[in-house]
Amino acid sequence: MIQLDFYGTLVAASLVLLLGRGLVGRVGFLRAYNIPEPVAGGLVVALLLLALRALDVEVRFDTSLQAPLMLAFFATIGLSADFASLRKGGRVVGIFLLAVTGLLIVQNAMGIGLATLLGLDPLMGLLAGSITLAGGHGTGAAWGATFSEKFGLASASELAMASATFGLVLGGLIGGPVARLLIKRVQTPGLEQEKPRLPRGFEQPNKERSITPFSFIETLALIAVSLLAGNLLNGFLHGTAFELPTFVCVLFVGVILRNGLSALGLYQVFEREVSVLGNVSLSLFLAIALMSLKLWDLAALALPFFFILSVQTLVMALFAIFVTFRVMGKNYDAAVLAAGHCGFGLGATPTAIANMQAVTQRFGPSHIAFLVVPMVGAFFIDIINVIVIKLYLGLPFFVPG
Repeated sequence: MIQLDFYGTLVAASLVLLLGRGLVGRVGFLRAYNIPEPVAGGLVVALLLLALRALDVEVRFDTSLQAPLMLAFFATIGLSADFASLRKGGRVVGIFLLAVTGLLIVQNAMGIGLATLLGLDPLMGLLAGSITLAGGHGTGAAWGATFSEKFGLASASELAMASATFGLVLGGLIGGPVARLLIKRVQTPGLEQEKPRLPRGFEQPNKERSITPFSFIETLALIAVSLLAGNLLNGFLHGTAFELPTFVCVLFVGVILRNGLSALGLYQVFEREVSVLGNVSLSLFLAIALMSLKLWDLAALALPFFFILSVQTLVMALFAIFVTFRVMGKNYDAAVLAAGHCGFGLGATPTAIANMQAVTQRFGPSHIAFLVVPMVGAFFIDIINVIVIKLYLGLPFFVPG
């Protein structure tokens, strides 16, 4: 077994990003279907490690940096959220939230229905639904433990982790192709037609940004305060009816900091620097998450469970094409939103952002998509998902063991 320490893992993650950039730049298929660079590089490394494991060689990474990077990314999302912009996008956020809620209901109904049809415990179908797909690894781990303890479902946690891993991989793979299909039907803004301006938010992460050491430290301090206060808030809410995931608390603090300092006239957040630090955090987080994927966990899935997840992937793609795209206006922004929905509908919000960046880097900016998806995917979806899951658990065939 080869164990990489903190520094070795950081070097490996950086090389994965460089590999992904090289692959997307040279492989026409990856570029044509808007596959995010961290996904391309991370999956190649994950496949290589799977092959090495077949030769009894296992490589393990120090993933202690993964959680702070994810939290730093959500802090920058919060620091980018301007209340004035949110008010402008209020109606769009509401419509998108309805579409997202519809998918949660469909995912659980599909999971339970297929599990019952295949002779499996309906709880397994629920695990292969919104719990792990829209909820991710954190939500999957929490509900997996509950299903084992309260309902007596064997190996629930293992199934949850494998299902969430499957979703993370597929969420990063189908978003680009879905967007490519939809963009053929609409007129794109075109980067070459864009008037010269400073890049906004996370839309064009490779554009050059002017920064100074002092302003960089100011922005870094805001992110650090968001992390500290978010963790303290999470500890305060733990065990109460208002308990939320840590990343939601960090995002919330970032929103309050950004808008509170602005309202008091004390400080204006430097959006370009927030975007730089956010994109660095996002890229490294995805690189570590994907290169450390244990693909053999997916191979260990029972064939019926794997079939359910495959159908869920098809359902996600069809839902994005025929529901999300249509209700969001059937325009370029709707196509970018559909790509983002694939990301967090199967995987996680960072995957959604990476999907949208891959699209906007090629076809042009979509301000509304980068306003709506982070807020819905990082904040509202967790609250709605809990409500939907509990409603399903109230059905008569879910009886605690």
